[in-house]
Amino acid sequence: MLSTRKQNWGEDRVMFYDADGRLRSLLASWTDVAAPDVFIQVAAGRSFVRPDDLATLAALIEQIERGHGG
Repeated sequence: MLSTRKQNWGEDRVMFYDADGRLRSLLASWTDVAAPDVFIQVAAGRSFVRPDDLATLAALIEQIERGHGG
């Protein structure tokens, strides 16, 4: 059962109680609580990641490589 929706850890998240009564959270984009992501609709399954997520991943990989002398 949906409890609330809020910004948590810098992300749009939904909070809900699971079958055991524990409070859990998921990215709102993983649910139907938010409007559908336009990129996901247009990509229609032809892309696994959004461009901004890919850019974030590339920056993270670069940061890790610099930290390890890569």
